[in-house]
Amino acid sequence: MVVMILEKVSPSVRGELTRWLLEARTGVFAGEVSAGVREKLWERVCQNAGTGGAVLLHNANTEQGFKIRLHGATSRSVADFDGLSLIRIP
Repeated sequence: MVVMILEKVSPSVRGELTRWLLEARTGVFAGEVSAGVREKLWERVCQNAGTGGAVLLHNANTEQGFKIRLHGATSRSVADFDGLSLIRIP
């Protein structure tokens, strides 16, 4: 499972993601894609985010069962506590 959350990005970036993922809510995308497709989508989002930000959550072989990646100006940050990823709200 892949979840991407986009903040303050252009509509064209969101439109490109709708080809691969379902936009459940404005800026929130979810779907099941291969790791290769996920990485290509993440590259495109990072290249075209401009002054916005993005969060990627995907399955991974970790204690929590997922990995979190951030790019740009997001309203949250990730803190690592002994291998657990926790969300920090400023």
